Amino acid sequence: MEYLSLEKLNAYVIAYELSNYVWDVVQEWDSFPRWTVGKQFVEASDSISANIAEGFGRYHKKDKIRYYRYSAGSTKESLDWTKKSINRGLLNEEQASFILGKLDALPQEINHLIKYTWDNLKY
Repeated sequence: MEYLSLEKLNAYVIAYELSNYVWDVVQEWDSFPRWTVGKQFVEASDSISANIAEGFGRYHKKDKIRYYRYSAGSTKESLDWTKKSINRGLLNEEQASFILGKLDALPQEINHLIKYTWDNLKY
């Protein structure tokens, strides 16, 4: 029997890749945008994968799902910071497209994770 691991969850893989990408992009910004918009953008995108990881480590399904829902909220927050970064000229088209693509995929993946957890865990 093969056990499910965190690194095999699509939602986690996408969120982890996104957070590292956002980190790399924000590191290149000037100090004012990096410490105002960038800091919160990094925290929001880091929070997506961190909450999936924390939920995965919880024992009870309702506890797991709570953290997965937090990650969904952080996805929306990251979308907000992405739009602000685009409007303020901080992201180029390629960067914006990559980030928006990941943020577009995440809600469905997180919802799959929530449904799978609800349907397949006993407690």
